[in-house]
Amino acid sequence: MAKQPAVYILTSKRIGTLYIGVSSNLIQRLWQHRNKQTDGFSQKYNVKKLVYFELHKEIGQAILREKQLKKWNRKWKLRLIEKHNPQWIDLWEQIIQ
Repeated sequence: MAKQPAVYILTSKRIGTLYIGVSSNLIQRLWQHRNKQTDGFSQKYNVKKLVYFELHKEIGQAILREKQLKKWNRKWKLRLIEKHNPQWIDLWEQIIQ
């Protein structure tokens, strides 16, 4: 996957703690989360399992979407994940191929 703006949701486990982020290089950013290279929320709560992501053409669009998702209530976020990834599988292997 080439560098492309993306919004992503990480979790600690199925229906666990959720983290929503944005990046212009999804693979690099996820590698940082998975290898505890990021201080803060994701490291503290061990959220490193990729359960949802969206690709965008421009970083501005991705940032707006991230802000929108962060305002959603938890029920809506869970519904979004379950619609696209009902088994809550880690999508990491799919994006690094």
